Amino acid sequence: MEVTVVFGAGGIGQAIARRISIGRLIVVANRTQASADAAAEGLARAGFEVTAMQADISDRAAVQAVAARAGTLGAIKAVVQAAGVSPSQAPIAAILKVDLYGTAVVLEEFGRVIAPGGSGLVISSQSGYRMPALSAEQDALLATAPADDLLALDFVKGVTDTLHAYQMSKRCNSLRVRGEAVNWAKRDARINAISPGIIVTPLAQDELHGERAEFYQAMLKQMPAGRAGTPDEVASLAAHIMGPEGGFITGSDFLIDGGATANFFHGPQTASLA
Repeated sequence: MEVTVVFGAGGIGQAIARRISIGRLIVVANRTQASADAAAEGLARAGFEVTAMQADISDRAAVQAVAARAGTLGAIKAVVQAAGVSPSQAPIAAILKVDLYGTAVVLEEFGRVIAPGGSGLVISSQSGYRMPALSAEQDALLATAPADDLLALDFVKGVTDTLHAYQMSKRCNSLRVRGEAVNWAKRDARINAISPGIIVTPLAQDELHGERAEFYQAMLKQMPAGRAGTPDEVASLAAHIMGPEGGFITGSDFLIDGGATANFFHGPQTASLA
């Protein structure tokens, strides 16, 4: 049997799982067993065979346990890393440990067990595009340094607030798939990322009503698309990237944000959003 593994099976993770897992067993791995069970129940009601596990992606042993369990169930053909916390949900250290380090751990561990022809996907964020450019050396470290060394990098330790931590983490996600694509290719597998903008999920609701609510509400009003996105739109892109039609795509990050990043840098309200 073929297996899809989904870390962080919330709105986006579940939507992707439904699109890519026909005929596959799905392993849902969420931070709490209760949320994993709830996600698994929803997928099971939609007709999928599902196994639920508790896993904190910032704990390498927990990620290894998911990989080991999934491997006993069949060939791991798809891995979706959609787990994460936002600037309104956690302090600096937790954001870096989950979004930056945890994602790198997932890619390292599953890069060792992904089945030939398999595909991985990281759900990153438009936020990674908003941080000022790093040096070429810093980019290379985020892309290729061992995961266990990432949090000790001087420029990572130097983040100043939760938004900066989130942006640094998402910049790392985008770069990490580029670095890991070389390793995943050794197993005839691909790895990519999607960077969504405001997608209608509980996390987005937290941001739209959190400490930076004014910023995100303005973004929503000013983006060229004129609306928020849906998990199913992200899932449609994911299905293309991870499926046979995306077979020539690896090491890439895809921005799907309704033009919010374009407006941020080039729109008439640029000065008010800085």
